Amino acid sequence: MKILMVSMPTLHFFRWTDQLKNEGHEVYWFNITDSRAYVDKLDWVDQKYGWRLKYNYPGRIRLKKLWPYMERFLAKYNQNDTADLFEDYLNTVKPDVVHSFALYVSCTPILGVMQKYPSIKWIYSSWGSDLYYFKNIPSYLKDIKNVLPRVDYLFTDCKRDYQIAKDYGFKGRFLGVYPGGGGFKLESIEKLESPNQRDIILVKGFQGRSGRAITILKAILQLKEVLESYSIIVFGAEDEVLTYSKLSKLNTWQNYKMFGKIKHEAVLDLMQQSKLYIGNSNSDGMPNTMLEALCYGAFPIQSNPGGATEEIITHGVNGLLINDCENEDEIALLIKEALTNPALLKKAFSLNMELRNTFKYETIKSKVNQTYLDIIP
Repeated sequence: MKILMVSMPTLHFFRWTDQLKNEGHEVYWFNITDSRAYVDKLDWVDQKYGWRLKYNYPGRIRLKKLWPYMERFLAKYNQNDTADLFEDYLNTVKPDVVHSFALYVSCTPILGVMQKYPSIKWIYSSWGSDLYYFKNIPSYLKDIKNVLPRVDYLFTDCKRDYQIAKDYGFKGRFLGVYPGGGGFKLESIEKLESPNQRDIILVKGFQGRSGRAITILKAILQLKEVLESYSIIVFGAEDEVLTYSKLSKLNTWQNYKMFGKIKHEAVLDLMQQSKLYIGNSNSDGMPNTMLEALCYGAFPIQSNPGGATEEIITHGVNGLLINDCENEDEIALLIKEALTNPALLKKAFSLNMELRNTFKYETIKSKVNQTYLDIIP
């Protein structure tokens, strides 16, 4: 089968595509944001990159840094049209199916081309806030309503988004709910300790558009005495979180550490040592980081935008759900509840060790590959 992937270069995309390696498919990738770089992780995939600029003139990067407005002005005349270059690649590859990841990034720019070739099957993978957040913005909602009727097949990372897709025009075949980056490689993990034997409180430090890490930090500030015997580690901290942290009393705590972007392997290592994992946002799909924390034995405390997280986490059973992502008092109570209830953590650990079998890499990989084969026998 010839599969033409359309995506920006992200870890989730690399992991998903890796599931197709050595499975008999011919896989092609149109790098929709064109990072102008070959990706070694996908050295077995035919990659279309370096297509955007008509002329990569000397000093362009320096101009972009010093006079970005000038560079953007020149770019209007120096960039190839995305749809035109995609259509050329489409006609070269002649795929059995096109698979786009994230609607506003990888579907909208090629919609006109896909409408021009209605016989070519089109899969769309909805990630994170792709539908849930952007349906509330009129310009994006217009794109959603235009794209979904043309899409033949749909993957989502939560059940919630299948319903949203149907509400806004999707009439094709639903291919199922899968983690955005495919399954997790858990076979090599040594026997995990129960959260009751761990002492790290692990916090995802995203802020930006949807993250609400600062609310978590405000909650932690309320619990200095409760948390004195634990190590508090924040990872992936964005600039706003770093600034808040430096100006707060947390900066004086001896048991508090904050990291910016760190390698994925380092995050997984921390999860294996963490008693609690706390993630908080006002918009998301099924949080992949939360799923990883669950698989590595950390007790999850997670926000629940649109009811997505509760598809996996039952409040008070195998984790705790944050009802109001802006309420530090609620989060403080949840942290305290988890730390003072070892029976809850023990039970949740047992349940999650069973649940994680659902997300094993080989299990997901087998199902995903069979799904592609079912589309094009």
